[in-house]
Amino acid sequence: MPLALLALAVGAFGIGTTEFVMMGLLPDVAADLHVSLPTAGHLVSAYALGVVVGAPLLAAVTARISRRTVLISLMVLFVAGNALSAFAPGYDSLLAARFLSGLPHGAFFGVGAVVATTMVAPERKARSVSLMFLGLTVANIVGVPVATLMGQHLGWRATFLGVSAIGLAAIAALAALIPHDHAPAPVTGLRGELAALRSLPVWLALGTTVAGFGALFSAYSYVTPMLTDAAGFADGSVTLLLALFGVGATIGNLLGGRLADVSLRGTLFGGLTALAAVLALFPLLMSAGWIAALAVVLLGVAAFVTGSPLQLMVMEKASAAPSLASSANQAAFNLANAGGAWIGGLALAAGFGVTSPALAGAALAVLGLGVAAAAYAVDRGRTPGRGRLVAAHVPHEELAPAE
Repeated sequence: MPLALLALAVGAFGIGTTEFVMMGLLPDVAADLHVSLPTAGHLVSAYALGVVVGAPLLAAVTARISRRTVLISLMVLFVAGNALSAFAPGYDSLLAARFLSGLPHGAFFGVGAVVATTMVAPERKARSVSLMFLGLTVANIVGVPVATLMGQHLGWRATFLGVSAIGLAAIAALAALIPHDHAPAPVTGLRGELAALRSLPVWLALGTTVAGFGALFSAYSYVTPMLTDAAGFADGSVTLLLALFGVGATIGNLLGGRLADVSLRGTLFGGLTALAAVLALFPLLMSAGWIAALAVVLLGVAAFVTGSPLQLMVMEKASAAPSLASSANQAAFNLANAGGAWIGGLALAAGFGVTSPALAGAALAVLGLGVAAAAYAVDRGRTPGRGRLVAAHVPHEELAPAE
């Protein structure tokens, strides 16, 4: 695997850290800025909104720019957003800075996935994407806990300064390791990129992402009360258990990358089936401490096995203009985050019990399987006799120099 994937992983590590660390810093931020905890929670939503807006928008407007240049520019915007967060004088300015920090998130992963797949042979595409996403999953094991501790002991502003430093390291790595001849400017332009979103297969692939990861976030958004109220863990143990989820997500991500290179569609169906099964069993698994800890790991494995296949499927369906569609998949991921949490909350509000969000998630995973099956039927109808689905590969000799 090319060393350049390390640069993408460093950027993903920084992005993953700043996305999830706010959850642990909310009490400190609320107290320092003299706002209520629910009001401080809008800082999480502002980042997610930035991702949803920025992912397709930035990918579209940079369609004719060198992908290497785009990646570096997105990381510069990331550093700026986090630095402004560190020095925000009040709540409103911090809210705007968090929105700005979220803007480059989806486009970075979308464009980064395209660059990663152009640097490897066709049979290693999924693994290359999974290695980039490795930075995101490792952030949940190392980056978020360390950044949270930093915020608790040095102040929440120090956390965002630390994340800015990670962004600067990513910029240096991208500039040094991403080859010019592997980051060409696409010839399709903005109109061609936008045309890619008119395709039914692209929308079915995006729908699979929303349903599949909505299943994850329906349960994961409420995993803390499940662990404390149902499994009986102390509040102080939750941070370690969430790190175990990160371990499971890392295993699932690497496993999904390897399996998808053998059978993309099979890995997707298998991952969604496993996710539905784990979530359906969650109420039973939460009945004892060590089994509940294992369930958290299994949830991470089952959910993130599907990450690379879903990213590649979207790119394959929009092979003429993959950057916008790939970035749109990241927007779909964040819509899944918000929508899954809302659906899980409905189950709780209806009085079905503390583990009911997991059952709602299982239903969403089954829905994801249905959408994936519909996508497969459409794919088979358009290309009779086609068996294995792989992402479209652009030969290196067809790529013009980036700069």
